[in-house]
Amino acid sequence: MAHITQPQGTHLAQLNVGKARGSYDTAVMQGFTSMIETVNGIAKASPGFVWMLEGDAGVGAMDIQTTPDPLFLVNLSVWDSAASLEDFVWNGLHERMYQQKAKWFEAMAEAHFVMWFVPIGHRPTPAEALARLDQLCAHGSTQEAFGWEALPHVEAWRNKRCG
Repeated sequence: MAHITQPQGTHLAQLNVGKARGSYDTAVMQGFTSMIETVNGIAKASPGFVWMLEGDAGVGAMDIQTTPDPLFLVNLSVWDSAASLEDFVWNGLHERMYQQKAKWFEAMAEAHFVMWFVPIGHRPTPAEALARLDQLCAHGSTQEAFGWEALPHVEAWRNKRCG
């Protein structure tokens, strides 16, 4: 397994995808959509947050269609480091939402999360991010596309992720 270190002059981009159990305005998604604005606000106020992809509906990027499937949702953001992202993801409200994801999202057979480094100031597009996810699925963790397991200095995901 590759052990990834962050090159100087870069930030960390992340993509998390999911197949929703309904559109953002349906009852099945209400528990998720009622919290997404708060969670995104916490992200934006978190140390190390740089940028996130957002649509116009006030539900993160849920209203941005990136594939022909309107229920395929993306969360795309940039952080100064893996440690900053880890702290946000695995502590607080985001972690509590993550533990309930099966209520709102179908289980995925392939990887649904990928990270990679971008030059400071770069804002990745959904197409770029999806290509990184494809690369992870095809080749496993490399410097170009990796998961938490490739970052030996982060630990919270080992104990807190869903099985």
